[in-house]
Amino acid sequence: MEMNEEAYTLDGTVDRHGQPAIRGRTGTWVSGILLLVNQGLATLAFFGVGVNLVLFLTRVLGQDSAAAANNVSKWTGTVYIFSLLGAFLSDSYWGRYKTCAIFQAVFVVGLVLLSISTTLFLLKPSGCGDEETPCGSHSTFHIVFFYLAIYLVALGNGGYQPNIATFGADQFDEEDPKEGHSKIAFFSYFYLALNLGSLFSNTILGYFEDQGMWALGFWASTASAVGALVLFLIGTPRYRHFEPKGNPLSRFCQVLVASTRKWKVERTQGEENLFEVDNKESAMNGDRKILHTDGFRFLDKAAIITPKNYAKQGKKFYGRNPWRLCTVTQVEEVKCILRLLPIWLCTILFSVVFTQMASLFVEQGAAMKTKISNFNIPAAGMSSFDILSVATFIFLYRLVLDPVVARIKSKPKGLTELQRMGVGLVIAILAMVAAGVVEVLRLKDAKKDCPNCVNASSLSIFWQVPQYMLIGASEVFMYVGQLEFFNGQAPDGLKSFGSALCMTSISLGNYVSSLLVSIVMRISSRDDMPGWIPGNLNKGHLDRFFFMLAALTTADLVVYIICAKWYKYIKFEGRKGADDNSDDGQAEAAAAAEHRV
Repeated sequence: MEMNEEAYTLDGTVDRHGQPAIRGRTGTWVSGILLLVNQGLATLAFFGVGVNLVLFLTRVLGQDSAAAANNVSKWTGTVYIFSLLGAFLSDSYWGRYKTCAIFQAVFVVGLVLLSISTTLFLLKPSGCGDEETPCGSHSTFHIVFFYLAIYLVALGNGGYQPNIATFGADQFDEEDPKEGHSKIAFFSYFYLALNLGSLFSNTILGYFEDQGMWALGFWASTASAVGALVLFLIGTPRYRHFEPKGNPLSRFCQVLVASTRKWKVERTQGEENLFEVDNKESAMNGDRKILHTDGFRFLDKAAIITPKNYAKQGKKFYGRNPWRLCTVTQVEEVKCILRLLPIWLCTILFSVVFTQMASLFVEQGAAMKTKISNFNIPAAGMSSFDILSVATFIFLYRLVLDPVVARIKSKPKGLTELQRMGVGLVIAILAMVAAGVVEVLRLKDAKKDCPNCVNASSLSIFWQVPQYMLIGASEVFMYVGQLEFFNGQAPDGLKSFGSALCMTSISLGNYVSSLLVSIVMRISSRDDMPGWIPGNLNKGHLDRFFFMLAALTTADLVVYIICAKWYKYIKFEGRKGADDNSDDGQAEAAAAAEHRV
């Protein structure tokens, strides 16, 4: 077959056989839609467990409100810590397809064990677990079996989640203008699929679980996870792949060691004495070279060429020791990570706000008037308004706000990712203020001495709608912006790590939330004071906790603005042939991919 008969992708992707990916036969929205549906089903399965876990711990396992909220925060945080493991294995050894398949299988096993545990051991006596009938005590074995199951769920979902987002983006060739635009759009639709998948969990499954039908809810989650895995495997012939680039930790350490060894070497102006591989070698490795930037100048010493670093024959260097001489691209990878860290740290407090939806928002809603006529609204089901808000604001942003801002700025793109993340922080502050105001109103109509009343306050649960809607709007700006930002700014060999950074900020946000709850309860629980977040919220001051989060997020916003102004965007040197569809460009793309095989 001649080269010009079928166009190859120009970004270095290969098909499942390791051959250069043919544009018309692989990837694009055919693969992208499969992965979006897969994400929706997997999310349905995950939130079928997570959205009501705090109620399961209180009603079935008998934990108090503060302990249950802490355990949910720790569990959710662990989910996202495992994302680092999945990203490391994907970028270094397994590749994204294999990593997604393995961790989805672990996810299914965890859900099966959880369903068995709940059905056979925990729902005793029969019919317990609803709002009025708590379950009895459980043996140590049953508790350990339960925690093993939910942490297998955490491992499976955590390892899968950052890779599926990046794997979906891999299906679009960013060197092609049309596919490059689709790649940006994919992240918005990915987050939309995630939220639509959780909509069923938060409404239908949430309702049945709130009524004590925990086994039904968990088995439905298991079926959804199995369907997601099957659908993922069906798309195997169509997927495009980037091959793993090797252990990024060794590349990172090489730069640190080489720069330390040369700490006495003088750094001259210009880039003439900095080492970089030639364009041909870079293309054969499937990598783009990263252009040199100022800042962290000490690290540049790792790329300074000295007589001890190489043996020279003609114009090429032989026998280079990577622990003594690194490429400019390798040095810039380290600089890139160091520049991303302050931005990443500033997103953690947003995740503290976000995690309140799965814990304290649910407890607040459960202490409000939840009945309309004879229908009881599950407190966890109120997060449906968050999902509707996400869907609404994704389309509003993409179809209205972004084009308008782009026209005003006379640029092809509206708000930058960093600007969108800043807007997300502002809206998060408003959400916490709204939640605090609702709690003040709830306490005014509360029944102080009725911890287990169906209607512990006469204030309708629909007063929570504004805080859920604001959280949803903030997610569109913060989390979608994060996905685009970290994926776009991460070096070629660390794309899954970029997505994992988003999830790890959520992880640490859950741990910080757990820590804040513990500190607040320890400080506020003195003498006869039950604390801000007691088992009976009518005797506490949850409003003060929400207002405290608003104040902390405001301080975080100030720090974020400083970090965003300091940040320098990474600049890649494009692959040869990326700007045209010439036969030479196609040939080089094919040759590079074949060389990597």
